[in-house]
Amino acid sequence: MLFVVSCSCLIDALTIVIMKFNRFSHGMSDYQLKMAFIMPTMVLLILMNIFPLLWSLFLSFHDYDASMPKSPRFIGANNYIDVLSDPDMWGYFRTTAYFVVLAVSAQFLIGFGLALLLNRHFIGKGIVTTLLLLPMMLSPVVVALFWRFILASDGSGLLNFLLSPIQYVPIIRNVFSPPIAWTTDPKIAMLAVVIVDTWMWSPFMMLIALAGLSAIPKYLYEAADVDRASAWFKFRRITLPLVSPLLLIALLFRTMDAFKMFDIVYVLTREGGPGTVTETVSMNLYRLAFRNFDTGKACALAYILLIIIVALSNIYVKYLNKVKGEN
Repeated sequence: MLFVVSCSCLIDALTIVIMKFNRFSHGMSDYQLKMAFIMPTMVLLILMNIFPLLWSLFLSFHDYDASMPKSPRFIGANNYIDVLSDPDMWGYFRTTAYFVVLAVSAQFLIGFGLALLLNRHFIGKGIVTTLLLLPMMLSPVVVALFWRFILASDGSGLLNFLLSPIQYVPIIRNVFSPPIAWTTDPKIAMLAVVIVDTWMWSPFMMLIALAGLSAIPKYLYEAADVDRASAWFKFRRITLPLVSPLLLIALLFRTMDAFKMFDIVYVLTREGGPGTVTETVSMNLYRLAFRNFDTGKACALAYILLIIIVALSNIYVKYLNKVKGEN
């Protein structure tokens, strides 16, 4: 009975609010009414994004430990100087750059190749496309756990089990022989991370490239066929120029995301192992902020990484405008 009375009172209150808002909105224009609904959400989103950005910028110029109750102490640009003068930090940047180049290049080639293969009519095309898109729909942590079992160097690793017949081939056995320590060998640990990231994000490249290929007018290929143009000529003069803007956008997104890659390394190699072979800048940022609690230095490193990503994005955008024929 009490629940029914409470619901009745709530409905009456909502009715009064709606009636008052109707009277208030009666004299408003469509634009004012639209902004009245949008502005609260916009203000909330701006506060959620701008405040952490400004607060982290403030902390990057201070000596601050998030685990201690003391207030931040201003030290100027010392955090930035410490980060840029640390030789180990440059090693993390080289590791990150190495990963970005390998992973993004592999994803571009595989994704674009799959898009070229799928850009035709065949039976079961929808099912094949859906299955190929499944990896990028999974959580990165789930993907890393999934591949950690596949790449296990003991007897439980599926990949080593599939490669086990190679040990009976003398020529190949001299190069490498299972079981391979995919995530514990310093020489190939980064390759394992690249394989996992490529498996997950190649479908993203494929999806954008396939959208670009599907938008190319068919009459261009028909005109080229009439002139008996070769397949290479059609690819170089029709396909590549028309799909390149979308490919550059896909490369931009993947490069930005690869620079921030953290979760796959954290789960797959157990926090950047073996040693610091797979420790990227994001992984080191996590260590500074949540292991060493050097919050000010971590914020400075985050802003340095942000500046690098913005600079790379501007290079991509400038080249994209050049491809599109804009200034």
